[in-house]
Amino acid sequence: MQTFYQRIKVYLVNISWVMAEKIFNLGMTFIVTILVARYLGPEQFGVLAYAISLVAVFAIAGHVGLSGLVVRELVKHPEAKQEIMGTSFGLKGLGYLLGLMLLLAFTLITESSQRDEFWILLILATTLLFQPFNVIDFWFQSRLEAKYNAIAKTTTLIIISMFKVALTLLGANLILFALVNALQAILVAIALILFYRYKSKLSLTTWRFSTIRAKDLLSQGWMVFLGSIFAVIYLKVDQIMLKWLDGAEEVGIYAVAASLSEAWYFVPIVIVASFFPKLIKLRESNPAHFNKRLQQLFDLLFILALGVAIAVTLLAQPVITTMFGAAYEGAAPILVIHIWAAVFIFMRAAFSKWILIENVLMFSLITQGLGALANVALNYWLIPIYGGVGAAYATLISYAIASYFALFLSPKTRPVFWMMTKSLFTPVRYNIYKFREKK
Repeated sequence: MQTFYQRIKVYLVNISWVMAEKIFNLGMTFIVTILVARYLGPEQFGVLAYAISLVAVFAIAGHVGLSGLVVRELVKHPEAKQEIMGTSFGLKGLGYLLGLMLLLAFTLITESSQRDEFWILLILATTLLFQPFNVIDFWFQSRLEAKYNAIAKTTTLIIISMFKVALTLLGANLILFALVNALQAILVAIALILFYRYKSKLSLTTWRFSTIRAKDLLSQGWMVFLGSIFAVIYLKVDQIMLKWLDGAEEVGIYAVAASLSEAWYFVPIVIVASFFPKLIKLRESNPAHFNKRLQQLFDLLFILALGVAIAVTLLAQPVITTMFGAAYEGAAPILVIHIWAAVFIFMRAAFSKWILIENVLMFSLITQGLGALANVALNYWLIPIYGGVGAAYATLISYAIASYFALFLSPKTRPVFWMMTKSLFTPVRYNIYKFREKK
């Protein structure tokens, strides 16, 4: 008879690969970002950050809300993997092709061929052609073989990081950094294809597109697709609007602060993922205990976010000055504001799983939509007045609206709003509990 460890070993190994990839890649990216940012300076680094953000926005067209659906379909119907993979690849390919054409049109209309922005956008736009191959990652996820995706991305990142370090040492221009970014997408696609052929013993030519399955996937994924559109907008629109309203130099300074703040966002995702299977079972067997565990999860996430926010607030100025240099000292006050969005981002991770457990995907769409609208409006108002600091305030407020205040609007989500409110007083509640315990 199998022991408990033997039963869950495959899951632990899979999670370990995901965690190892994220932590290693985060550290590697952080080090290389410091070198590149110091070398390019705020203005040129801002141009690159703006182009990357703009490409991410147009890449929304290729998301199509398929990721979780495709993994589920591959698990349920492994015998139809060629049709599922082919259909997913076709849908994402059409989406990314549409995004590419729209981005090229936008670039031709808004940018002059005499400017670096024009050529960098054209170069980075080519990455959209290779994004559809990420459906191979869905196949590995369905088989709990995350290590292959991790190896592909980590190996590619090491190669690309070496190229970027070499470019800084050789005194390369900005265009070459954009070319290396494009090369990264190509290498990841090639690595995934090779691993797929190695594990499946099949060629991509065996994939088949099915109109019937395409309609089925789109009918199920449209709400998630719209939610992902709003999510990308309020994650990336700040840097785009900063470029339009204030200039590339402010984008470069803001991008440094945002990268340090957003580096922590993987923490709640990993924590909540480990609680998710247990919460699903509790919701079915013991709703009262489910609510208790959910409250404890919100408390844990808040305490972690609070600790991160306080630590980063205290260390922001010396960290920015020491690592990035005096040219980026304006990133410190931006980081001090931006990092407090982690309070809502961390708790949002648990709320996102609650939405899935309760099967109320509409609330993901509504809250993400409110967040996106608030972010655009606040950026438009605050950036002309306060620059990057205004964009940081817009991010903080819009995240608070999407992940906390919006939950009060519906009777269905209001209990979660009160749970989050209770979590905001976790230190006080804990001290009161300890005081009563001593009495």
